[in-house]
Amino acid sequence: MLVDIGVNLSSKRFNADVEDVLQRAQDAGVSQLVLTGTSVAESEAVLALCEQHSRQFPNMLYATCGIHPHDAESINAESMDRLRALAGHQLVVAVGETGLDFNRNLSSPKAQELAFEAQLELAVELNMPLFMHERDASRRQLEILSSYRDQFSQGVIHCFTGDKKTLFSYLDMDLHIGITGWVCDERRGLELQSIVHNIPLERLMIETDAPYLLPRNMPTPPKGKRNEPAFLEYVLSGIAAVRQETPEQIAAATSATANAFFKFGP
Repeated sequence: MLVDIGVNLSSKRFNADVEDVLQRAQDAGVSQLVLTGTSVAESEAVLALCEQHSRQFPNMLYATCGIHPHDAESINAESMDRLRALAGHQLVVAVGETGLDFNRNLSSPKAQELAFEAQLELAVELNMPLFMHERDASRRQLEILSSYRDQFSQGVIHCFTGDKKTLFSYLDMDLHIGITGWVCDERRGLELQSIVHNIPLERLMIETDAPYLLPRNMPTPPKGKRNEPAFLEYVLSGIAAVRQETPEQIAAATSATANAFFKFGP
């Protein structure tokens, strides 16, 4: 079985066929999905999807609640109160997606830092793991994390695309690393391919980040280029191609790690 730790199922690209997407994922051996909350509204939307489909797909769907750095300008006392309430739901398993993104700066760096720290404090308060984003902001993200690392329980840098120095810095902080189809990309994923073997198996988790990052090692990509959780096996094979373990060993280990990290329950 496989666990997809990052799925943007509330994307409008899934509006027409959510149940079919979930059925294909189940048929492909994906046992759990973690749906990503990127704003208060999206966090509410992914939790609603979990509840809506829980009868047909029991113990399969879980959610995060957070405010992505792109939406950091929206954070205030009210939005934090709403995140706190969402985090209390039994199907919400992490705080985030939070972190820093200095690549696009859709919110100012200062707003991003304040939003990140607020969500770090929420994770500490609630003793919940962190689901984190980082793009072109590793130095500042590591500085902020170092101030909180002895306070929060666990954290994963999802969709890791950084360099070796950054990877080792996150591992030195005892953080988990999420790998997507970026590792399957022969154009921009070469550096990641060269360093992914350095991630201890007990620190590694896998994800599609669907509908984005369609694995480029698929023999027959879908016409619309939409990624979905059923394609997680291609991320797995992309990782196995640059590690010593078999796909079966990586699947078993990453699933066990995800279950321990998110504490999936009935």
